[in-house]
Amino acid sequence: MNRTTLSLIAAATALAAVTGFAAVSAPDGADTTATTKTPARLPVERSSLLCPAPSTSELAETAYTSFTPAGADGSGTGGTAELAPSVAPLDDAAAADDEKKDDKDDKDEEKDEEKTGDTAGGDGAKEPAADGADTKAKPFLALKEPGKPVSGTKNTSDAPALVGTATGRLAPGWTTQQTTTVTGGEGRGLFGTSCTPPDTDFWFPGASTDEARQDYVHLTNPDDTAAVADIALYGKEGTLKSDTGEGIPVPARSSVPVLLSTLTGEAEPNVTVHVSTRTGRVGAVVNAADEKLGGDWLAASADPAPRVVLPGIPSDATSVRLVVFAPGEDDAELKVRLAGESGTIVPASAAETLNVKSGMTASLDLGDVTKGEAGSVLLGPAEGAGETPVVAALRVVRGKGTDQEVAFIPATGPVTERATAADNRAKGSTLSLAAPDGTGKVKVTASAGSGGGEQVVKTYTVKGGTTQAVTPPVPQGLKGSYALTVEPESGGPVHAARTLALTQDGVPMFTVQTLPDDRGMVSVPATKEDLSVLK
Repeated sequence: MNRTTLSLIAAATALAAVTGFAAVSAPDGADTTATTKTPARLPVERSSLLCPAPSTSELAETAYTSFTPAGADGSGTGGTAELAPSVAPLDDAAAADDEKKDDKDDKDEEKDEEKTGDTAGGDGAKEPAADGADTKAKPFLALKEPGKPVSGTKNTSDAPALVGTATGRLAPGWTTQQTTTVTGGEGRGLFGTSCTPPDTDFWFPGASTDEARQDYVHLTNPDDTAAVADIALYGKEGTLKSDTGEGIPVPARSSVPVLLSTLTGEAEPNVTVHVSTRTGRVGAVVNAADEKLGGDWLAASADPAPRVVLPGIPSDATSVRLVVFAPGEDDAELKVRLAGESGTIVPASAAETLNVKSGMTASLDLGDVTKGEAGSVLLGPAEGAGETPVVAALRVVRGKGTDQEVAFIPATGPVTERATAADNRAKGSTLSLAAPDGTGKVKVTASAGSGGGEQVVKTYTVKGGTTQAVTPPVPQGLKGSYALTVEPESGGPVHAARTLALTQDGVPMFTVQTLPDDRGMVSVPATKEDLSVLK
């Protein structure tokens, strides 16, 4: 075994230990004798995704679309990509109860045998359950090949969280979209989320403990051992007092929803939620429902950074609220800009710099900031201010009066190599591409449909400082749903988001998913020496 191969193994171990998201190994036929100093870019060979329990409403209909882009060179020929319901093993208390019940049953059997004189079959011991009977679940959705999505539906109020793993050629860029339509009640709306990899740290600016909101953070544990999570809440004056937000157990292969308003007695309209784990790892996402505005999933913000981009504000947005949090020790002085179709401006509502105190949540109502033109919010240090990392999200409302709907847009990083949004329909999808700095060119691939059709490819050039909102290409002969994959071709960084809109009884339902890079490729450090003598 030479040193390059050892480096690949070390990289795989580090990735699995730190994120649990992906592992990489030398693909079949890869040259492991190269001694170049340039890090190799290799496809991951294992990915994990977690989908939260969709809804408790009897009126909920949930669609899932799973997809892996084609074309990850060197990723091998085999592999699987399956999502199955999370199934928890019996906990100690339940096991103890079962043992007591078994003892009682055995004693009852012995008494019956004494009465009847029937001792055939021995001591009356029960047949053991089949190995794994209480811990395995049949796959709900299984992907067969890259480039062609698969879809499935669940229309029950007790639909479980899903846990999945992809390996081999299906791992690089594996994406699953969960889209739930709730047609009535306080939680009505279009709830969309991209299923997330497990991690140990999440930030959610834009949540709420207000009386008009019912916000749940869903914690899903994919592993065979229990995880322990902490949930901290931050309002406009700092930390919200909580006696129950620390040490929350998340049993093995289980999902736990936590209602934020039960963690504190303080009602705040704008709250930042920080989820971290003491042990183990979880998938985390916030389900936010407003009694008047409907609801949607709030995904985690990108990691704290001094400059952030929030792409994908619809052109017909009637209300936009920016929520920002500075997790470090320093305050942030931010300049708020809007990148529209024709250029970048400073909105009148953001004429003054936005001051974000350390450990406090700041908000800014931008109103109908887009004025009929799709856009993206750009945040960066004000003139003369320091480079203070922040996290941020937008609450976006469409419609008026009783016919309103809400969605959330977290800050997201640029597409560095590739990103995908699954579950697009023949109508209702809009792709937003924002180039905050220089002009960027991207390639967009509309995959084959889950029920048939042929992929279509189109390129877009986005001028620096603008947002381009386009109706994306639709596969030829489309049947079912399809995926959109964005890949940079040249120029400056491009940030992307996908909006899916569906009008229901006059309500302009919609959901927005940002497209962070799919991390399907990783850098593997090169070596300076050849240790082939170790072969």
